[in-house]
Amino acid sequence: MKILALLGSTRKNGNSEYLANKILEGTDHTIVSLADKHIEAITDLRHTEEGFSPVNDDYEELVHLMLEHDVLLFATPLYWYGMSGPMKNFFDRWSQYLRDERFNLKEELTKKKAYVVITGGRTANVKGLPLVQQFNYIFEFVNMEFTDYMIGSGVKPGEILNDLPSLEKAERWNTHFRNKNF
Repeated sequence: MKILALLGSTRKNGNSEYLANKILEGTDHTIVSLADKHIEAITDLRHTEEGFSPVNDDYEELVHLMLEHDVLLFATPLYWYGMSGPMKNFFDRWSQYLRDERFNLKEELTKKKAYVVITGGRTANVKGLPLVQQFNYIFEFVNMEFTDYMIGSGVKPGEILNDLPSLEKAERWNTHFRNKNF
C-alpha cells in the first residue's frame, strides 16, 4: 500500500510538514508540497456549453498521483480558520476533474482512505474543528473514507515538538501504516 501526502503549507519545514514526515517515516510514500506545484485557480465552466477546458499547469500530475496511491494524507496549517490557499485550490480543481471522463476520479476516490493533519495555534484543537467538518463534507461528497484526523498545536516552526499528544498520535499512525493496517 502506498501513501500520498499532500502538504498545504507555504512554509518549508513547518509544523504540519513535520507531523506528516513523522507519520510517514519508514513507509512507502510520496510527499508533494502543493506550494511547489503550479496549480491554476478554478475557472468554473460547469454550466457552460463548452464545459471545462484543459489547463496548462501541474494539476493533472497530482490526479495521476492520487490514482496511484491507496491512502491520501492531507496536511495543512489552519489559516484564518480554514485550509491553506494551495490546499483550497487543490480541492477546487476537483470540480473540473470529477467531470473528466479520462480519469473516472469520483469512482477511484471511493477506493482511497483519507487522513488529515491540521496545525495551528494553542486553541487549534477547537478552532480547527470546522475545518475537520469541511474535510468530512469533501470526502463524503466523493464517498471516500475519512479515516482519522489530528489537530496539532504549533505556530512557529518547531513548536509542534511541545505538543506531546500530537506527536504520540503521529507515532501511532506511523506504526499503523508501517504494519499496513490501513
